[in-house]
Amino acid sequence: MNKFFTIVYFSLMFLQVGQAQNKEEVAKPFPRTFSHIGITVPNIEKAVKFYTEVLGFYTIMEPTTIKEESDTAIGKMCIDVFGTGWKQFNIAHLSTGDKIGVELFEFPQSKDLKPSFEPFKTGLFHFAVQDPDIEGLVAKIVVAGGKQRMPIRAYYPGEKPYRMCYVEDPFGNVFEVYSHSYELNYSAGAYN
Repeated sequence: MNKFFTIVYFSLMFLQVGQAQNKEEVAKPFPRTFSHIGITVPNIEKAVKFYTEVLGFYTIMEPTTIKEESDTAIGKMCIDVFGTGWKQFNIAHLSTGDKIGVELFEFPQSKDLKPSFEPFKTGLFHFAVQDPDIEGLVAKIVVAGGKQRMPIRAYYPGEKPYRMCYVEDPFGNVFEVYSHSYELNYSAGAYN
């Protein structure tokens, strides 16, 4: 019995030390994972086709119409977000290869509104995808009706193969293509 109580005693002591360390860790913020991004497009079917066929995202939920109403949970959530008067919109849910969600929205009110490239204005101005064949992907984007906004550039010319390029989808939404991961690009100090 003595051996049993000794084991229990040391187990409890170990737990207390572990809890003290965990309290310190809890006080520090930890990096959250990225869940999804929402993109407004003028035509949901064409957008789903572009993002699945060109970027290789896969469809989680086909385009669906959401109506303005307060009888369902989704109706209430959308009124909370968009206010009232929007009547209805279409939404589709896609996912990237690393399980990041892409929500596509089509609002009747925004059919003729084109996005404007305003990187100096506070707020989001682009997202980025990664493909080791950056030249091939940029070419596919252009063939599909998108736009290459700049030449493909190297972060470390002659030293490392990390490259990038800003592009647009066929609807004018700006995004960036990287050949390598974000961490590889910046961990060595790309601005030196």
